[in-house]
Amino acid sequence: MSAERLDYKMRFYGAFLKAADGFVEAGQNLLICGDVNNAHTEADIARAKENAKVSVSLPEERAWIDEFLGHGYSDTLWMFDDIPGIYSYRDMKSRACDRDIGWRIDYFFVSEAFNANVLREVMGSDHCPITVTIDG
Repeated sequence: MSAERLDYKMRFYGAFLKAADGFVEAGQNLLICGDVNNAHTEADIARAKENAKVSVSLPEERAWIDEFLGHGYSDTLWMFDDIPGIYSYRDMKSRACDRDIGWRIDYFFVSEAFNANVLREVMGSDHCPITVTIDG
């Protein structure tokens, strides 16, 4: 990733955090989901050392999720399942799914407690479906 592209991504992350905080400050509960192109920890990416310089696992990208969580948001998967190697993205071309090699770059972040699960057994895309349970 070019320095210019990384700068753009980090500025977007900053603006996103500011907007999310604004909703919470206004009394809203947030459930934020999607592909954030960021493998937060080494447990979130296969072959972490080999991928250390790949965009999705750069130190500044990972630090942003630390900052985001520090604002009171929760990563729903790790709230309920602390098993490493639960990947939401696996490259189709290299048949990474067959070897269960991938990245966890799709998230459900919440400002309240919910329950999420990655459906690794569902095939058909390079991203696995993620479910979230909301009681209430």
